[in-house]
Amino acid sequence: MSPTTTATLTVRYFAGARAAAGRSEELVPAGESLDGIAAELALRHGERLAAVLRVASFLVDGLVCHDRRTPLPAGATIDVLPPFAGG
Repeated sequence: MSPTTTATLTVRYFAGARAAAGRSEELVPAGESLDGIAAELALRHGERLAAVLRVASFLVDGLVCHDRRTPLPAGATIDVLPPFAGG
């Protein structure tokens, strides 16, 4: 990695999270916790996404994230899954 390259994470949005963010995915700087990333995303996209993030489930590299305070590694993929309706 060159000194001018920033380590990043990929955030992928699904269903209502995609609609609230206005995109299907974006990059965020690595090294933050899931709580920190959620706060950054709420600042970027506003209250509509913030509301979704408060009730969403998160997968980190395909696994449910239970500790929202641990810093996430560079290159990880975070899936934002809002609650789904259905029977």
